[in-house]
Amino acid sequence: MKKFFWWCAGADDTILEKCSRSEHVKYAGVGATVLFTGVLASISGGYALYTVFDSVPMAVAFGLLWGAVIFNLDRFIVSTLRKEGKFWKELLQVTPRILLALVLAVVISKPLELKIFDKEIQAVLKEKQAELAIEHKKLVSQQFGEVDSVKAEIATIRQEVDAKLQERNKLYDAMAAESDGTGGTGKVGRGPIYEEKKRQYDKVDEELKLLQADAQERINQRQQRIAELMQQYDKTVNEGQESFSNYDGLMARINALDELPWLPVFFITLLFICLETAPIFTKLITSKGPYDEILKGVEHERTIQEMQRVAERQKQYDVRLQVAETKFAARRDYEMDAKREEERIKSDAHLEVVRESAAVWKERKLADVHRSPNTAAEILNDNEENGYYKW
Repeated sequence: MKKFFWWCAGADDTILEKCSRSEHVKYAGVGATVLFTGVLASISGGYALYTVFDSVPMAVAFGLLWGAVIFNLDRFIVSTLRKEGKFWKELLQVTPRILLALVLAVVISKPLELKIFDKEIQAVLKEKQAELAIEHKKLVSQQFGEVDSVKAEIATIRQEVDAKLQERNKLYDAMAAESDGTGGTGKVGRGPIYEEKKRQYDKVDEELKLLQADAQERINQRQQRIAELMQQYDKTVNEGQESFSNYDGLMARINALDELPWLPVFFITLLFICLETAPIFTKLITSKGPYDEILKGVEHERTIQEMQRVAERQKQYDVRLQVAETKFAARRDYEMDAKREEERIKSDAHLEVVRESAAVWKERKLADVHRSPNTAAEILNDNEENGYYKW
């Protein structure tokens, strides 16, 4: 387990074997911190994915992958930090790594904060769902404003019927008063005035019956329209409530978490920041130990060896280049000498050809002179004309 923790810290176990026990404990602690940070990241990432997809296999797979990524990053950060005994220089070197650790700490802590404050988040979500439902109901009511207008039409129709009914009742009262002598002419009996009022009453009563029948039909039509609108209204409201009941995703939970008091959430985040940056600060505040000295010597020795190998390879390359250049120069000199020799041979051959041609011409001309004296005189004359004897 100790060597496993050394591996988690990115340390060289062959070098640590040569160091004191304090170095063993120090790097085992650093490796354990890196390992547990990766485990927390795995749990946090798995829970975050579970809240999104509600699938245990996917959450487990993603949690393991996320934990491995965080573990590898932490191991890289710790293993690349070199102790040189200069605190401020080392702090400047690890500043980018600390910023990366802060980002990782916030990413790791957020899903666990969602789980820790789950009850409070559920309360905030229910309150938000109720607010959204009320707002949605108001919006739907505005969209279905036709119901009020239809109800107003029904009220108007009923007012018309009531007005006609009151008019008929007044006529009936007047007709009854004329009949019993309590009103009108004050005479008991059904005289001409009574008959006139009765005709008016019958006319209005007939109009009332027709109006009531027509009004009832119009009211039935409008009530049917109201029933259709209310059915659509209930359907729209139910759909909205169903959508609001699903308002519990990852983004909704994060928004609800932001509405909670910031101090508890801040302390949870601070805890993870301390855990994430603990390996870095542990190596940063510890003094330079034997492991760092031996590691520096080994790296320096390997660097020198590599530089020597590079120098040897460069020297071999230079030698091969020099040999190639020498061969090229020798070949060039050889070709130039061969070219000059070829030119000299060609020149000698040409001179020999000229000499042979002159000898043949001379023999031919001497033969002509021996053959005829006149020919010799012609040759002399030709030579004089051609200027061969001109000084």
